[in-house]
Amino acid sequence: MATLARRLLKVVLFIGLFCLAVPYVHTYPWPMPESQSVTWWRASRSLGVRDPQDLYFTVWSVIDLIVAALAYVTIMRLWRHYRTKRPNNA
Repeated sequence: MATLARRLLKVVLFIGLFCLAVPYVHTYPWPMPESQSVTWWRASRSLGVRDPQDLYFTVWSVIDLIVAALAYVTIMRLWRHYRTKRPNNA
């Protein structure tokens, strides 16, 4: 039962980190400047994507997943480091 609780906590932690990454990890101004819009149109055309918004959403979703994964790995390593430093009888 404890293993299930730990795994569930890890999943909830990752989902929480992803939900935090979505609103805070971005570099775009809104509304998008014309130069940036043209760049997205060119990239979508060269990749064969009809709508640049589809490409934009996919790229930023992947970036948010990467940021969430890096934060998750960092938190897990810090927690493991903390647990090894702490005395067993505490």
